[in-house]
Amino acid sequence: MKALVLTAPSEFNYDLNFPEPTAGQGEVLVKVQACGICGSDIHGMDGRSGRRQMPIVMGHEAAGEIIGLGEGVTDWNLGDRVTFDSTEYCGECDECKEGFVNLCPNRRVLGVSPGEYRRHGCFAEKIALPTRILYRIPEALSYEKAAFAEPVSIALHAVNLADGIEVGEAFTPAEDHCHEGGCDCEPEAKGGIAVVVGAGLIGLLVIQALKARGWEKVIAVDLDDKRLELALKLGAEEVFNAKQEGLAMHIRQICGGDGADASFEVVGAAAPLDLAIRSVRKGGQVVLIGNLQPNTPFPLQEVVTRQLTIKGSCSCAGEYPEAIRRIQDGSIQVEPLLSAVAPLADGADWFKRLYDNKEGLLKVVLQPA
Repeated sequence: MKALVLTAPSEFNYDLNFPEPTAGQGEVLVKVQACGICGSDIHGMDGRSGRRQMPIVMGHEAAGEIIGLGEGVTDWNLGDRVTFDSTEYCGECDECKEGFVNLCPNRRVLGVSPGEYRRHGCFAEKIALPTRILYRIPEALSYEKAAFAEPVSIALHAVNLADGIEVGEAFTPAEDHCHEGGCDCEPEAKGGIAVVVGAGLIGLLVIQALKARGWEKVIAVDLDDKRLELALKLGAEEVFNAKQEGLAMHIRQICGGDGADASFEVVGAAAPLDLAIRSVRKGGQVVLIGNLQPNTPFPLQEVVTRQLTIKGSCSCAGEYPEAIRRIQDGSIQVEPLLSAVAPLADGADWFKRLYDNKEGLLKVVLQPA
């Protein structure tokens, strides 16, 4: 089959004869119709992250059609339109049974090769997947939009954490009805004022997720004024350029003098982390989503003396049904974030354009078919 293979740091081969997968016990074979290029793919393609050891077929934000059924598969049919979790979890460990599939000790992420495993992903014509990670998508939802289910789920998961919702309290992802696009298992919103530091793709989705859940006010911060303009269109009430002097104190003042109820750091670097921590009120919480840098300076006294709660947000854990529904009904808009749809054969060029970061591109979706 055709596949886009990362063969060396920042070097790709569009392979016309890549080995085709087969569906094993409890698996289906999916014809990939659309796969988005994730920021983690861009950060990993040059070898910096250590999670894209070559050769590897990347890609985990995808949707497609079932074209093959493995032994024992009874609840899925040929022709079913699906999207799927980016993480293959075991379904048997304590974490999985409690709903924390993102923390499964046996998890393997599609399109990732960190050393202990190599799991080829979706920048290819076909992929074999266990049925436990599949979710049906409505006929009216395009594959290109459905490919956003993964990043939307990441945003919703972070908001779940800020709302104080544990996955096990909301619903169990393994329940059959939660694999249907119409699932309405959804926690209640907490509300309040939130600051989102970083208005890239995930940050813009977090802004929308907060508003969809009923948060009172969202403040967005970024270095790019064009992205801040888009943040306003997608629901942020106020936006600030991160270069502004005394920004943390200013945000505290406009939030009643003490700060926001919660902040979301969606970059993963020292300055954004510092701002996210200093922007919240006493007893507030900081949700960390970005992980660009493995280590950063940490304002310890600010956290201790203001009794802040710091939460790391890892991937997603059962938010796919809500993500699909919100993409479908438009309560989370993905069209404004879709920069281009292109053939997989042109993937190497689009990776370079995203890596160079000169055009303000947000999401590029590749079509293997």
